[in-house]
Amino acid sequence: MSNRQIGTIVLVIAMFIVAISVLFTNNLARSLQEEQQKNMSIWADATRQIIFADTDADIDFSSSIIEKNTTIPVYICDEEGNVIASRNVEKKFSNLQIFKSSNGHHHGPIELKIDETTTQYIYWDDSSLITRLRYVPYAQFALIFIFIAIAVITMLTGQRSEENRLWVGLSKETAHQLGTPISSLNAWQQLLADEYPADEYVAKMKGDIDRLQMIADRFQKIGSEPTLKPENLIPVVQNAVSYMRARISNRITIDDACLAGLERVVMLNAPLMQWVIENLLKNAVDAISGNGAITLQLLENEHEVMLDITDTGKGIDNKTQRRIFEPGFTSKERGWGLGLPLAKRIVEQYHGGKLLLKHSQPGVGTTFRIVLKKPENG
Repeated sequence: MSNRQIGTIVLVIAMFIVAISVLFTNNLARSLQEEQQKNMSIWADATRQIIFADTDADIDFSSSIIEKNTTIPVYICDEEGNVIASRNVEKKFSNLQIFKSSNGHHHGPIELKIDETTTQYIYWDDSSLITRLRYVPYAQFALIFIFIAIAVITMLTGQRSEENRLWVGLSKETAHQLGTPISSLNAWQQLLADEYPADEYVAKMKGDIDRLQMIADRFQKIGSEPTLKPENLIPVVQNAVSYMRARISNRITIDDACLAGLERVVMLNAPLMQWVIENLLKNAVDAISGNGAITLQLLENEHEVMLDITDTGKGIDNKTQRRIFEPGFTSKERGWGLGLPLAKRIVEQYHGGKLLLKHSQPGVGTTFRIVLKKPENG
């Protein structure tokens, strides 16, 4: 069962609990209101008995009934709606209309016939217990909502941690698996160098083997806290450009003229950042069909250095743009969909910077931007 299905089940159960709670609480409140209605009828009868009692009559029982009402707010009004007396109220009102407009749960009236020409009316509000009961479902809903939020956050955090462990495990296993063939290639290259010391292809083979070793070292560093230090970004970018330029068609040009003679110091782990730039350049090359150009542009502000890599390739449609940084997603026939997610991880989690798709338009091209922090001391 997927995390999404589990989350849906939890949400349905929570809503069911809230619905049952609301129904139960409303039924309980309705029962209490009916009981309150009966009590107020008894209270009104006790009031009548006191009003019409003879001077010698024992009114202690009626008085005790009235005195026992300590929770229900009561108003006695005349025929014009003026409040004559009140009991158990925090805020007194002089007029019945003000009372009604300020309270949506008023009840009554019960008539008190004083004499042939005078009638008074008893109105009452819900007791404090009923009032509190009305808020119980909302409190429960809030608690359940908090519970669901915590559960979702915990689930997502756990999923992210699991993804991180998979990333680290995959990277380290890749580095480990590369180690044996690289060692073997080194040995064979050394034999060839001893046999043919002047052969230029043997020297080039050594360069490619060193390249493989550097890639393995990069994968080995994934999952470990990288060492960042103030370093000039320009040589890192130029090295990546030089590497790609020697391996692409002459129909594609890479313009890095803007970097000439510059020095831009950022907090950097050079091997990892060079891999990021190479990956973006490779994606740009793959996006170009036939003739095309890749252009690098350097920008900066007080705290950051920004590197834009723009290609004249096929571009990325809006639907794909939303998913390009998802692990496993790829629009290529070949590929695992790990390049851009890993590059984003290196830039953002390891360097505290940003890697974003600045702009893309199908048939026109794409621009990716890397944002890196300058040292705090400038």
